[in-house]
Amino acid sequence: MSVAAGFVKELEMDLKFFKTTISVFEEADSGFAPQPELFTVAGQVEHVADTVDWFVEGAFGAGWNMDFEAHVAGAKAATSLSQATKHLEQAFAKVGEVIGAASDEQLFEPIPDKQIMEGAPRCSIVSGITDHTAHHRGALSVYARLQGKEPPMPYA
Repeated sequence: MSVAAGFVKELEMDLKFFKTTISVFEEADSGFAPQPELFTVAGQVEHVADTVDWFVEGAFGAGWNMDFEAHVAGAKAATSLSQATKHLEQAFAKVGEVIGAASDEQLFEPIPDKQIMEGAPRCSIVSGITDHTAHHRGALSVYARLQGKEPPMPYA
C-alpha cells in the first residue's frame, strides 16, 4: 500500500466512525442544541465538513482562511442534518482525492502557508482532520444522550 493510500484509508475510516456516531439522529434532530449559542446537530456536522475543506485549502490550496467568524456563521446557518451530511461526504471525498493524487514528495513537503501548523508536512492535515472529527463525534454523542438516545460505538 502506498503512503497516500494509507492516508486515504485512514480518512475513510474517520468518515465511517463519524457517520456511525450521527446515525442515531434523525432529520428532525437537525436543530437541537443544548444551549442557544452552541452549534446545532446540523451545525456540528456542517462545521466538521467546513473544517475538512479548510484543511485541504490550507495545506494544498490557496492557504488558511483565518476568517473564523465567517466559518462559525456558516456552520450556525445549517438547518438540515441530511444536507450537512452530504457536504461532509463531499468534503471527505475531496480530501481523499487530493491526498490520493499526491506523490510521497508532495505529501511530505512543508505546508506553504505558515499561519497554522508551521513546518508540518502537508500530510499532517490527516491527523488534524481525524483529531478534529473525533472532538465533534464526542460532542454529538453528548447531544444524543441529552435527547435520550444512545450513540452507537463508532468502531464496531
